[in-house]
Amino acid sequence: MKILWKFLKGLIILLAGIVLLAYVFKVDYLFTAVRTIYFNGYKTAFLDDYHYFPTREIPTGVPQPWPLAADYNTVEPTAILADTHKELQTIAFLIIKNDSIWHESYYDGYTANSKTNSFSMAKSVVSAALGKALQRGEIKSLDDKVIQYLPELKGKYNQEVTVGDLSSMASGLDWDEGYYSPFSVVTQAYFDKDLRKVMMGLEIKDQPGKEFSYKSGDTELLTMVLEKATGQTLSSYVSAYFWKPMGADHDALWQIDHKGDGIEKSYCCFTSGARDFARFGKLYKDFGKWKGEQILDSTFIAKSIVPRFEASPEYGYGWWLKQYNGQDFFYMRGHLGQFTIVSPKDNVIIVRLGHIKGVQTEEDPHSNDLYTYIDEAYKMLAQRKK
Repeated sequence: MKILWKFLKGLIILLAGIVLLAYVFKVDYLFTAVRTIYFNGYKTAFLDDYHYFPTREIPTGVPQPWPLAADYNTVEPTAILADTHKELQTIAFLIIKNDSIWHESYYDGYTANSKTNSFSMAKSVVSAALGKALQRGEIKSLDDKVIQYLPELKGKYNQEVTVGDLSSMASGLDWDEGYYSPFSVVTQAYFDKDLRKVMMGLEIKDQPGKEFSYKSGDTELLTMVLEKATGQTLSSYVSAYFWKPMGADHDALWQIDHKGDGIEKSYCCFTSGARDFARFGKLYKDFGKWKGEQILDSTFIAKSIVPRFEASPEYGYGWWLKQYNGQDFFYMRGHLGQFTIVSPKDNVIIVRLGHIKGVQTEEDPHSNDLYTYIDEAYKMLAQRKK
């Protein structure tokens, strides 16, 4: 009995020491990570993790359901697409042609009414909010200095970085995009309960506005700018100027760092469904018009869907870009292979949601499943009866 007591006493002291060290070295956010991710059997953030974090509602107004094409779901997924869905654990796949849903499939118990994490598709939503703030005059220009809104911003180049640099991923921010490292700042940002403090502890260490370098922290800083400029939370702003005017089918959610006056984890964690994610694709395809109303400035959209830097043709302002099969696609992209892919030329929108992303190499900034979703969707469309 004495041996057992000594063991338990030693274990308690060890655990207390670990907890103390975690707080001393400011990695106490790892307790949340272990509880929400690893105890649920995952190694990284997952589709339904919004159940484990505080969220802020993004109310919709009067729903405007997508029309269904006359030949809705008359063509089965190709064999390659079906195999890809199985291998990468797709949960939703939509093809929208001429603004009508032509094909949709759901898997693993998910439906058209299911909500899941957008991951980094949310970055395109934040960029749209920037465009709206510019349109409304709440932010004067893409060249506005961030320090006008966030005077506590640190770093050698804190006076130079602009809001446009944040939207185009060219901030020079000291940031580590290591999703699977428990000690990276992106992991800390995901689990810490004071995200504003985390962001203000970082520095603009490199000269901004010179090159594309993908950093989730840029989007989070942009959200802090939008808060100051608009006097609203990001969720309320998106609800008022996008979600309600576009007639989303369902209210959405955005994860926040803590209850009450917390800030949105805006580089990710916009929680909605495939049909409603597609609305941002349509809005940008139609250069900001929705049912005859110009809800987002067309010149901002035109600037957003072309490269800012010649050396980085893969990114504009909040949107990924790809020239493929003789045309220009632009798309929203998330951590686990979330896609909203837009072909303005053919009036096609492809949405894919799932658990696993395809292979991405240093040679190609686009993962290989992107090409599969485009190729196989077009093979299906080719089978339509004229």
